[in-house]
Amino acid sequence: MSKNRACVLIFVVIGNILELTMLIPLIFSCIVAIPFAAGSDAPCHNIGGTCQDDHLHCSGSYVTGLCSGDAHRRCCSSHTAVDIGGCSGVKIYSRDSWGARRPKSFSTFHTPASLFFIHHTAGHGCHDFNSCAHTLRGIQNYHMDTRGWDDIGYSFLVGQDGNVYEGRGWHHVGAHTQGYNSRGFAASFMGNFMTHLPNAASMNAVKALIACGVQKGYISPSYHLYGHRDVGSTECPGDQLYKEIQSWPHYSHTHP
Repeated sequence: MSKNRACVLIFVVIGNILELTMLIPLIFSCIVAIPFAAGSDAPCHNIGGTCQDDHLHCSGSYVTGLCSGDAHRRCCSSHTAVDIGGCSGVKIYSRDSWGARRPKSFSTFHTPASLFFIHHTAGHGCHDFNSCAHTLRGIQNYHMDTRGWDDIGYSFLVGQDGNVYEGRGWHHVGAHTQGYNSRGFAASFMGNFMTHLPNAASMNAVKALIACGVQKGYISPSYHLYGHRDVGSTECPGDQLYKEIQSWPHYSHTHP
């Protein structure tokens, strides 16, 4: 082989190596991006839904915020309610139905509870499933990412749509009422009720939830009901709601 041909071959080899070196970051970024692109629809898939353009027919209802892509690509989900075993007057939507994240950890609640606490979130209210699901995910993100909690704090939450939404539920200790979390459950009304009451549908839903808990053995028949401010320095559950619950069955003026 002549010296000139050898030099040309060396330059070709070096060029190929340099070209491959430049391509490596691009190849790596493509490989890394594949699972993230595929997994970006996971919140929708986790609740048994399908991501699709919202102009298409959906046999259930569309849920916002669970799919990748533009705003018109939404999750079509049937969002079934939790089986409450024949309790009447209340529909409890499961965590999966509103797109809850998995808890970091949890502690088992030993029923029956002797206490039940009423809260309000002091934020925005909601009036239909989609807006309530969006609000719930925001509350859970705040509790887990900003406050550093293991999960959304409340046992249950209720919207102005008259439905109850599962938070930590009947089986896990909450993070809602400091000093009493292992002794009681809490329902939080989504919204701010300092100056006005929640609507009748939401208040009736919480009363039915408590009755259901008693019926199923999760709450003691001799339970005591409190507002959050009864056991802590807070305005929760709002002035108007606090006045209202003092007329509810089992409300106690005695400190637990």
